[in-house]
Amino acid sequence: MSRKKTEACDDKGPCPLGKFFKGFEDLSKNAPEFREHLDRSRLELLKAVKTLVDSKIKSLEKKGPYGKKKVARKITIE
Repeated sequence: MSRKKTEACDDKGPCPLGKFFKGFEDLSKNAPEFREHLDRSRLELLKAVKTLVDSKIKSLEKKGPYGKKKVARKITIE
C-alpha cells in the first residue's frame, strides 16, 4: 500500500511554486543572465518566508511559556 501511495505522490509532482520555478528553469537553459535572476528570486522568496516564521516565533514568545495558566485564588470581602 505504501508503494502505491508513493507512486501517486510522484505523479502529482512538485508544489505550485516548484512547478513555477521548474518551468522557468527549462526555458532558461540558454539564458545565463535570466537564470541568475531566477536564482536570486528563489533566495528572496525563502528570505520572505523566513521573516514570516521569525515574526510568528516572536509573537508566540511574547505570550509567555506554554501551559502557564492563571490560577484563581479565594479572597474574603468584608
